[in-house]
Amino acid sequence: MALNSGSSPGVGPYYENHGYQPESLYPQQLPTAPPAYEVYPTQYYPPMVPQYTPRVQTHASTPVIYRQPKPPSRTACTSKTKKALCITFTLAALLAGAILAAVLLWKYMEDGCSGMECGSSGTCVSPSLWCDGIRHCPGGEDENHCVRLYGPNFILQVYSAQRKSWHPVCQDDWSESYGRAACQDMGYRNSFYSSQGIADDSGATSFMKLNISANNIDLYKKLYHSNVCSSKTVVSLRCIECGVSMKTSRQSRIVGGSNAYSGQWPWQVSLHVQGIHVCGGSIITPEWIVTAAHCVEEPLNNPKIWAAFAGILKQSYMFYGSGYRVAKVISHPNYDSNTKNNDIALMKLQTPLTFNDKVKPVCLPNPGMMLERNQSCWISGWGATYEKGKTSDDLNTAEVHLIEPRKCNSKYMYDNLITPAMICAGYLRGTIDSCQGDSGGPLVTLKSSVWWLIGDTSWGSGCAKAYRPGVYGNVTVFTDWIYRQMRVTFPS
Repeated sequence: MALNSGSSPGVGPYYENHGYQPESLYPQQLPTAPPAYEVYPTQYYPPMVPQYTPRVQTHASTPVIYRQPKPPSRTACTSKTKKALCITFTLAALLAGAILAAVLLWKYMEDGCSGMECGSSGTCVSPSLWCDGIRHCPGGEDENHCVRLYGPNFILQVYSAQRKSWHPVCQDDWSESYGRAACQDMGYRNSFYSSQGIADDSGATSFMKLNISANNIDLYKKLYHSNVCSSKTVVSLRCIECGVSMKTSRQSRIVGGSNAYSGQWPWQVSLHVQGIHVCGGSIITPEWIVTAAHCVEEPLNNPKIWAAFAGILKQSYMFYGSGYRVAKVISHPNYDSNTKNNDIALMKLQTPLTFNDKVKPVCLPNPGMMLERNQSCWISGWGATYEKGKTSDDLNTAEVHLIEPRKCNSKYMYDNLITPAMICAGYLRGTIDSCQGDSGGPLVTLKSSVWWLIGDTSWGSGCAKAYRPGVYGNVTVFTDWIYRQMRVTFPS
């Protein structure tokens, strides 16, 4: 199904890709179907250890309390005189409320920022000044959201403050040096893979073109609007060689999975605390790893206790190395530990990974991609191979399918516990699923011969139960947030 391609007009250059969701999040519920197995309450786990299952009760396990309606009141507004007084007081209260609301609104408009507030200074910058090649914020925040890659072909698009919309960049006069500059602006500080011209498939009628005669060094000061692109091709930009894997086995025996083989999922990492596997994660650059926010809840938010292991299939082989130390742990600011909403986090490594056949990054999803309703995906991890089981020594993998949010939110499944920041994947019958220990690990899909990270393992009611599929953080929603963190320069 179609994914939203960008921000709403006038909102600004933010491009959270509100991925696998219907146009209306909660349409009418599906008819209730009896579960294949008895539904048990969600298991409670000690808060010190991050768990696959959230500490929230499903609606199926919550008793329904019926309350009798209150009888009508006999104390208010019965006589004609009292009715008149009631009407007078009501009108007076409404008028006072309207005046108060007007005052508050005026105060908000006077003090509030209708544009972008500079995080470094609190200065308010008008939308007309965003992405104009001039830093109006001391920290340059107004020029930090001006580039994005669109669709499975990585089409470079630049935000126009003048037109308040995104436009592809015409290949005319484009060079690799401009591609490197665009990658750096997105957060790929020392990474560039390729830049080439391809046919535009976004249906654009207006392009950004380079004015090579402009004296400005800044890339965005050289760009101007044009309705003509002589080469009839637009820039396809790859900042990093990502999403490359060895040929995937079609076995589907994680719970119900099979052993992964070397190089099959080269972005998979094992995250350890004091020599023990706690969660999984996914490599997106030599320095950055995506995992789940519930993996790094206090006291596990201290980066010094973590180590990441990459390119190793067996946990027993990780005992002989120290792994890669973690320099920074960043949880999503809106993560809710009770509902597991916005369950995503980033880890920045102290030293960059060395890429090879066994260690490679996965691609972050671009806005404008297309996913089928039951898109085929793959999960991987060292989690338990059965509910309440122990961590597996071998990396396991299994194929699952996306489940529509409408269906996953139905009463016989998760009964409206699934938010737009979550994705359901698995099978209605159960049998194949993520489990404890798989948290933070990848949910990937293959499109245009590239593997994309569309989810991170978050929670589920039990493991591999019928009508209780796995729930994953919707990475398509968090792409912009991830790039924003990558752009920040952290002190070493």
